[in-house]
Amino acid sequence: MTETALPFDTASLDKLAEVIVGTGLNLAPGQDLVITASAEALPLVRRVTAAAYRAGAGLVVPILSDQEGTRARHIRSHDGAFDRAPGWLFEGMARAYEGNAARLHIAADNPMALADMDPAKVATAAKANAAAYKPALAKIAGFEINWSIAAYPGRAWAQQVFPDLDAEAAQARLAQAIFAASRIDRPDPVAAWAAHNAELAARRDWLNDRDFAALHFRSSETDLTVGLADGHLWMGGASTAKNGITCNPNIPTEEVFTTPHKDRVDGTVRASKPLAHQGTLIEGIEVAFEGGRIVKARADRGEEVFLKLIETDEGARRIGEVALVPHASPISESGTLFYNTLFDENAACHIALGQCYKDCLKDSASAADEEIAARGGNSSLIHVDWMIGAADTEIDGITESGDRVPVFRGGNWAV
Repeated sequence: MTETALPFDTASLDKLAEVIVGTGLNLAPGQDLVITASAEALPLVRRVTAAAYRAGAGLVVPILSDQEGTRARHIRSHDGAFDRAPGWLFEGMARAYEGNAARLHIAADNPMALADMDPAKVATAAKANAAAYKPALAKIAGFEINWSIAAYPGRAWAQQVFPDLDAEAAQARLAQAIFAASRIDRPDPVAAWAAHNAELAARRDWLNDRDFAALHFRSSETDLTVGLADGHLWMGGASTAKNGITCNPNIPTEEVFTTPHKDRVDGTVRASKPLAHQGTLIEGIEVAFEGGRIVKARADRGEEVFLKLIETDEGARRIGEVALVPHASPISESGTLFYNTLFDENAACHIALGQCYKDCLKDSASAADEEIAARGGNSSLIHVDWMIGAADTEIDGITESGDRVPVFRGGNWAV
């Protein structure tokens, strides 16, 4: 399909590109930019590239992937080839980030594209990719550079989200949903983002002022106490990277989040929404934590994939992020399941198995990995978010002295 034949308003792509460069990345004059994206997202990649150069970018380097090529690998490649990954590419990306290049990822692929492939091969390839990507991911997880993730309405993804519509209508509907969630449908998207960031900052600051030792989540299917890392910091919305540039890592975003203590999570929790992971839809996840570690796990659907996920390494059975999102968030109220964590995590409170965000700890810039671990930060090859919030979710903040402070009531902020 040519760009002129796209079944949605391409002028909104221009607005999205400007928001990505100016608000998402806040690209600095002379700064290089590395873009990773599906080849299908080329219309947005081109607009972001143009907007970046208008903002004074040094060099913009797009790296495009192709979902059909990925499927061809799984169909045609021999069994022993799935433990390989392009480490040379990721090492180059890490060097770019060491040189202060910004990073942008544009999601467009159908998250369920590998659903009919061998789960063992999918898991092996994902693990190899995660291990090879770790040097580059460390720069991102440590918030050493300004980075952002946004989305483009890929056609196969759209048909997964809206299966009752024909291909063009589904893509148009997904485009509308992405533009709304990304605040592109407002008269002044930049001003809308400024106001939204101010609201998230107020939530973040309230939580940081209280400095809770733990959060207690309760609902009809969850009773979970999440201890927070020593010297944790809440973040959300626009945040300042260690290179001094304030950016919005996620377009869209509705969350405030921090680093939990890897050894202080106890209780039971059931996922409130499905998780699309490695081409499999995992539904009805239920786990029990003791001393921070998952000791029991099951799922109504996709259990084999989930169990393989938590066996990735020791840190995969512990959590590296806890995030608060009101049930009344725009993405939740849309009633749409996007099958994409960038959107679905902004519909409900969630936790993430695996790697913590080092920047959610005070004075962490020069801290060694051993110090991060001693303060409760988790380490893993994975970072997988799944949703636990619902309309009946209640959350108490627990102080060091054991006092309880209402944080959420009826699924929404109590303050």
